Amino acid sequence: MKKDLPENRVVDIAIAVALERENIETKIWYVYLINLKNEPIENVLITSKGYGEKNGEPVKTSVLRHMFPKVESKAFVLIEPIDEETFGLNNEYWLSYYIGKNIYDKKFIFLPESIIDSNFIKLPVLNKPGVMIL
Repeated sequence: MKKDLPENRVVDIAIAVALERENIETKIWYVYLINLKNEPIENVLITSKGYGEKNGEPVKTSVLRHMFPKVESKAFVLIEPIDEETFGLNNEYWLSYYIGKNIYDKKFIFLPESIIDSNFIKLPVLNKPGVMIL
């Protein structure tokens, strides 16, 4: 039964979209996993996809899968580059990882138009401008 399963809550883990660099013609964006915990996480699996509507038509991106054997404490890993064209979609990142023998998972969704300058913060650990979901 679901009620018998332990509630392994994901805390101190973030997914962030960071502005890497920009010039007159373009901006370069990357998505990162940030481990704010005081311990490493292991066997990290992240799936990413975009979905929504564009010009009144349903749009879906490919599902991508990323695996990282270990993410150290107070560290980050690069998940993938992200195209500005997808900022008008829901950008979903589903994270699963282990601490010891316990598994944790959480879905992070950047809603359409949430990756905008007015939502920027200085991302912890990365020290870059961007948007983060805890």
